[in-house]
Amino acid sequence: MLGQANFVGMEAVASVSLESLYKTYPPRKGSPANPVLRDIDLTIGDGEFLVLVGPSGCGKSTLLRTIAGLETITGGTIRIGDRPVNDLPPKDRDIAMVFQSYALYPHMTVYDNLAFGLRRTKSKSPAWQTLLVETSRNLPKPLRYSNDREKAISTQVQTIAQILQIDHLLDRLPKQLSGGQKQRVALGRAHGRAPQVFLMDEPLSNLDAKLRAETRSQIVKLQRQLGTTTIYVTHDQVEAMTMGDRIVVLSEGEIQQVATPLDLYNHPANRFVAEFIGSPPMNFIPVQVQGPLTLVHPEFRITLPNRYATPLEPREGETITLGIRPEHLTPAIAPPKTSPSRSICSKP
Repeated sequence: MLGQANFVGMEAVASVSLESLYKTYPPRKGSPANPVLRDIDLTIGDGEFLVLVGPSGCGKSTLLRTIAGLETITGGTIRIGDRPVNDLPPKDRDIAMVFQSYALYPHMTVYDNLAFGLRRTKSKSPAWQTLLVETSRNLPKPLRYSNDREKAISTQVQTIAQILQIDHLLDRLPKQLSGGQKQRVALGRAHGRAPQVFLMDEPLSNLDAKLRAETRSQIVKLQRQLGTTTIYVTHDQVEAMTMGDRIVVLSEGEIQQVATPLDLYNHPANRFVAEFIGSPPMNFIPVQVQGPLTLVHPEFRITLPNRYATPLEPREGETITLGIRPEHLTPAIAPPKTSPSRSICSKP
């Protein structure tokens, strides 16, 4: 397995803390100020894979861009590790970001695209060695000069390329690659420079379903092996549920819930989360509370387990909303003909 010690210029991974974060776009002629992020408090642990998910316009990409330094914040604090980075430019935050677009250097081979970030790290090699490496880079391989640093970079590139299954493409130019191959090169280039935090803004949205599934598993494998703190933005709940250690559900610039995938699915914090997570979505039915454990609808009645007695006791006689996921319904024995309602069996 690939270890962190193999990386050129590798620093320890870092946690990310967002404290009372606000982002508001200033008013324009004929329109008021537009708040897009409201009171965001969130901590991402060292080496965690966190997914931001929500509908279009909920603020997830804006939140990612504020962490990267591509958007200024209106209020609050962003910390990477122990240092506040509010006033630092993106290049000084020690982050790497992958966008929907591949942003590869068209004149460079796959190998040179992957090595680009590594070569820009500070070198301790003598100046004459660096000069020889750079001037001989475009010569045939037998004539190129490689010092210890360039050999370490080559090892790193080969390792990343093997994990992403692009090691057979290293001599090609970007124009000779498919869309999925380009995206894997972009992922490898970002990971190769060993940032403290890796940010991904819907990197798979341009790929077809099969490539999405393959690349998704490669991203997870790479993150697990490198242990880099990763924040991943998507609107696809399947990606969120299968990739993240934890998931943050956003709506209208506010955090609705932060939980593991199973907790999010089984214990949604509110109706928005319950409706957004799950395919097909949860069914919502108005029912009346009758007795300590009975819910009644004109078409059915349902008896709940004893654990619901305490929360339902003060709601007796009231109409509440019952949420049922499709897989929780099973056929039930028909009730007596004298019964005014039909019964259903569920697994709350």
